[in-house]
Parts: sequence; structure tokens; C-alpha cells
Amino acid sequence: MKHHPVLAAVDLGAESCRVSLLRWTGDQPRITMVRRSGNAPRQGESGLCWDLPSICREMEAGLRECAHLASEGIDAIGVTGWAVDYVRLGRDGQPLGVPYCYRDPRNRTAMEAAHAILPAAELYARTGVQIQPLNTIYQLYADKLSGADCSTPWVNLPEYLLHRLGAPRIAEYTNATHTGLIDPVTKCWSDDLFAALELDRGAAPEIVPPGTALGPLREDLRRLPAFSETQLIAPACHDTASAVAGISFMDEEPWGYISSGTWSLAGMVLPECVRSAEACVQGFTNLGAASGGILFHRGLPGMWLLSQCLEAWAERSPWSVPDLIAAAERAACPEGLLDLDDPALALPGNMPARINEQRRRMGYAPVPEGREAAPEFAGLIFHSLAASYGSLFGGIRALAGRDPKCIRVVGGGSRNEYLNRLTGEATGLLVERCAAESTTVGNLAIQWAQADRIDGGLCAPAIARRAAMLTEAMEAALKNRVLRK
Repeated sequence: MKHHPVLAAVDLGAESCRVSLLRWTGDQPRITMVRRSGNAPRQGESGLCWDLPSICREMEAGLRECAHLASEGIDAIGVTGWAVDYVRLGRDGQPLGVPYCYRDPRNRTAMEAAHAILPAAELYARTGVQIQPLNTIYQLYADKLSGADCSTPWVNLPEYLLHRLGAPRIAEYTNATHTGLIDPVTKCWSDDLFAALELDRGAAPEIVPPGTALGPLREDLRRLPAFSETQLIAPACHDTASAVAGISFMDEEPWGYISSGTWSLAGMVLPECVRSAEACVQGFTNLGAASGGILFHRGLPGMWLLSQCLEAWAERSPWSVPDLIAAAERAACPEGLLDLDDPALALPGNMPARINEQRRRMGYAPVPEGREAAPEFAGLIFHSLAASYGSLFGGIRALAGRDPKCIRVVGGGSRNEYLNRLTGEATGLLVERCAAESTTVGNLAIQWAQADRIDGGLCAPAIARRAAMLTEAMEAALKNRVLRK
């Protein structure tokens, strides 16, 4: 008889997708990464889009592998992913096409047009969401400007994957806050915003809280013995909300976080929104947290910059990430730092040239391109990120009146000890490395807490207790090479 839930976590990332399995040896959790697949947007005739069929194939292949491994049966499956992008559905519930990527240039044109109706400052005062062209509100308005049928129902990507597996069409609250269409007081869709931009309110999905049980898997998957009793769970469907939930500390003293991945998100969990004009000017956002409260943070391009540089150098001068970090640490400190808010740095393609173009505009000498100069580019990126973190945490102190005593770093970038050291120097705070796969830890911890609602349910301490055990299991998996490539 099982005493602990066996769980599967699907974590959809902008560069890789992962399917993980939580099983038990006695009372000890054991995590296996069953499948990891690459992911990237593709340029098509209509624009920059995601390869949705590939994402779905890889997810289902990973889940079938989980079913093969877990003969004792899988209790639940949860899905997380990046926010803002969505799938339009036809009457048969099938996608009407592949979803646009948030980096598609159509969004900037739509943002400018939307602001002619709803000025940026007014929109921020209503929602508290950072003004960025990638927000769902601008993508939906881009659909309207293109003449598309905007009455067709839509669902954000993580929730679409749950829907494909058999769940109803829903919007999990933490993910829905990223759309820029949520009233932070009522925690519901803002009818006023839909009306102002003449967007179809009826096309939006129903909002549910994190940890909601969504019913069984679709029939063909239930035929697999391991899936016969499996429930679908909406954890915190937004990957950052799950990643912060995966931080297993419940100190009384306030702490900050950095989610260091494709994007760098630096902030704190606050009890309520900060929607001041100055918070808008400084680019902070207010998003739903897994167990209540607000993720108050600022987003910047993160390891995206390095991965794009590595992609540009791949053919003529390949570097491993650890070797490049070590070489960057030995390199001289850069002259001048990057403006990480430059929209050009958020676009794909030839990042070294984009960086050098910015340096020319700012009056700095470009970095020579080629293998020998790669450590200089990496060092420039790391120093620029650390300096930005220092500025951002200074802004949090001023805007929120909260003084973090340390910073906890999650995500793949948490393993960059050189960047962690630079961050500590720039912020004057202790920097603690947490789980690199914190999104998976949070996803599983929320599912586990939902399964054990009798033991505190989805309150922050209940999630944190479980996250602590799962973090140890994840570290053991990494050390013992249980994670399967």
C-alpha cells in the first residue's frame, strides 16, 4: 500500500522541456528526470512560432515512460511553463494553428496601438504588471489588428497541455496574472480592460487557484495501468511561481529571490501589490504567488544572452558553459556594462553582434568576435547582470519598504558561482544557491500538498516542508546521475 503520492511533473521551458517522476523508497523521495527534449521557436510564414506538435509528442512520450517505470501507479500529473503565449482552439477543441512566440515582433506594434487607448501608466495602475510587449494582452490585441477571429477560445500553453491530457480549459491564477488582464483586487479577469480594447471576454478561460484538481486523464491514457487513477493538477502553472514555491526556507526574516534561467527575475514575495507610478517607471511587476501573496520582481534577459552567444559560436568555436564561466572569471573586468533593457537583446540571432552594436552606440569599443574573445562577452554579461541585480534590490527596498537579508537563487543559472559572487558584491547580501530544477521541485511540492490537504493544504509552510525533502532528492539525483539524459 502506498503511503506517499507518486507524481509526474511536466515543466515546459523556452529552451527545453522536462518530464520528471517522483517515487519513494520507504519514506525517502526519489526523483528521476525521465525525458528532456530541446525546445525553440521557429520562424514561419506567419511569424515566430512554437513547434506545438513536437512539444506535445515529447510530453506524451515522457509520460508514457513514467507509466512504464511506475508500476505502482501514478497519482497525479502537473504542468508548468512560461507564461503569456497561448493556443487558439476550434469547436472540436483542437488548435487552430501553432502558437506565436512572445518574441515575435508583431507584439511591439500591438503594444503601441493598445497604449493609444489605454496609456501604459493607466494600465499599470490597474494591473501592476510590468509593461512589456510580450504580455498576453498585447498578443491578443495583435490578433485583433490582424483581422483574426478573436471570438475563438484561447488557453495559455501550460494549461493547454493539461487540456490536451484531458482537463477542462482553465487559466491557473499565477499564470493568468501574467496576461495583464487580471484585476489584482478581485483576482478575476478585468471586464473593463477587455471592453476597452474590444477583446472578447467570452474567449478567456475560467480562472482556478493553484493546486486545483482538474479530473482524470483522457481515456486512451487511462488504459495504461499506471494512469488508471491519475488526476490532473494545475500546480502553479507559471514556472516562476513554482520555482519560488520550490525554495524550501520559511525564515521569519525577509529574503529575496532570483530565478536565473532564460530570463532573470529578481524580487521578493510581498503580501500585496505595489502599483505606484515609480514602480511602473522602474519596470517592476506584481504576479500571483503559489500560496498567496505577490511575486514583486523585475525581469531581465538572463542566460538567454549567453545561450544565444554560444549558439553564434557553435560551429567555429564551441565552448562548454563551465569552461566559459571559468575563463570569464580569469578575464579582465569589462569597460562599461550592457543596457539589459535594450529591446534588441531580447531578439534571437547573432547576439555577439547585437551586443557590439549596443556598445558602439554607448561609446565603448566593441568586443572582438571569435573564440578568443568569448570569455570577454561572458564576463560582460555576468557583470551586467550582477550590477542590475544590485540596482533592482535597491529599488525593492525603496518601493516596498522591505529589506531582504539574503538572496536565494534558483534555476540553471544558480550553478554559476562566479555570477553568484558578483551578485553578492553588487547587492551587499548573502547569496544562497537553491535547486537548479526548482520549478520541478515546486511543481511536485504543490501537487503533494494538494494530495495531503489534511496536513496544511496549500499554505506556504506545507509547501515549503515538502519542497525541502524534494530539494534533497533532486540534489541526490544530480549527484548520483539519476537524471537521465
